[in-house]
Amino acid sequence: MIIDTHQEVPVVKYLDVLQCPKGEVTRYFVRMVADGMGLPMYIPVIVARGLKEGPVIGITAATHGNELNGIPVVQRLFKELHPEISTVRGTIIGIPVMNVPGFLLMQRKFNDGIDLNRIMPGKADGDTSEVYAHRLADRIISQFDYLLDLHTASNGRVNSYYIRANMDDAETATLAKLQNAQIILNSPAKDQTVRGVVQCNGGKAITLEVGDPNMFQKKLIRSGLEGVNNTLVYLKLCDGEIVKPAQEAIICSRSYWIYTDKGGILQVMPNVTDKVKKGELIAVIRNIFGDVIKQYFAPEDGIVIGKSVHPVSQTGSRILHLGIIQS
Repeated sequence: MIIDTHQEVPVVKYLDVLQCPKGEVTRYFVRMVADGMGLPMYIPVIVARGLKEGPVIGITAATHGNELNGIPVVQRLFKELHPEISTVRGTIIGIPVMNVPGFLLMQRKFNDGIDLNRIMPGKADGDTSEVYAHRLADRIISQFDYLLDLHTASNGRVNSYYIRANMDDAETATLAKLQNAQIILNSPAKDQTVRGVVQCNGGKAITLEVGDPNMFQKKLIRSGLEGVNNTLVYLKLCDGEIVKPAQEAIICSRSYWIYTDKGGILQVMPNVTDKVKKGELIAVIRNIFGDVIKQYFAPEDGIVIGKSVHPVSQTGSRILHLGIIQS
């Protein structure tokens, strides 16, 4: 399995869970592709394989290179697991950074400008990002029975802590409710996402939208870690007690973004998790002289899942992500 070493961390071409040592937390670099100088790119992976057999769960972060809150969630999880590894039943795989080129460039997308979470599982003979996505899916993700995929909002936007999950699937719905999130959005996965790959392989997967991009938010990181631990206890991979959230998440049956139809300086009124009523003023656009040229009103009752915080708004820019609360 080991084909090279790098800074005392083994380098492998394929992460074979059955070859990982039992009763240990091990680290690997999985070789993915080569850059323009022929130098290899590696994905960092942490594996905790228990002494007893059980399911394989993946906890992944930074599929978008500027979505950082998930990284310390993965790091802290394995630091806490290390002394308890003898009690683990099954295998826990953590990937602190999925999109290594995007992470190094401090940008959302891959280094060729493509969104990795829209082209999964990639192509073996595709372009740069498609090959990377294919090898990521084939060499690591294909072994997951369960997935917790950690994301954040994108540039110029902020999110509540919310979950995307197929709530029509009973077990997936239970996993979503364990995460201590403020909102749960009933959102079946698209096939070309990381979550979609796991579901197409017969696994269960949810997406955790943990706050905002380009920063570490301590409170949300703690909540994310608590939700991950709840999942491990529920699936009987680890011993412990499930920590119930202070309040139940609001479940939304659907959601959509509201967009501008004019350009100018945008001000969005409500904050994330605020409930809005149909007809309520939610945003205004001003011209460069400060005159209000357009007002936007809530088209129906709902809750603000996310919103734009960037004042400069071209025609067709996002205003807010409105969730429709399940009746």
